Amino acid sequence: MATENNNLSAYDKTAIPNAKDFRFGIVVSEWNAEITNGMFQGAFDAILDCGGIKENIVRWNVPGSFELIYGCKKITQSYDMLDAVIAIGSVIQGETKHFDYVCEAVSQGIRELNVQGEIPVIFCVLTDNNMQQAIDRSGGKHGNKGTEAAIAAIKMAQLRKDARF
Repeated sequence: MATENNNLSAYDKTAIPNAKDFRFGIVVSEWNAEITNGMFQGAFDAILDCGGIKENIVRWNVPGSFELIYGCKKITQSYDMLDAVIAIGSVIQGETKHFDYVCEAVSQGIRELNVQGEIPVIFCVLTDNNMQQAIDRSGGKHGNKGTEAAIAAIKMAQLRKDARF
């Protein structure tokens, strides 16, 4: 496994734009809440660590990962001042093809929001084979994918700002 014994969430704050002037929307799936809340906390803490302001972070909850697409679309329409959105979800392989359908739909839906929209939407959806893998990637031994998504959101917010001129 590529992430074996590696914490992929380490970042160099000096290489990240200051987030103090950016507003973020974070849409969080309630399904597998232990995992998604851990990723939310990682994202929230990383934004604050990079200069972000607590009041400039809006959280919306949706029932499951499939609903992230609609939630992200609506949060971008409701808050015209957002600079980036993070979609946080967790889909764990089960005994049926449901996993495949949800993962494909969410991936394509988030891609479509990025192609059609003006606000970058960061894909932070774990697609793990089992609960332990999800735990390891939501604040466990492999770091926190929420942290990584926050760094991506800050960088994309800066890119969006720079591209407006």
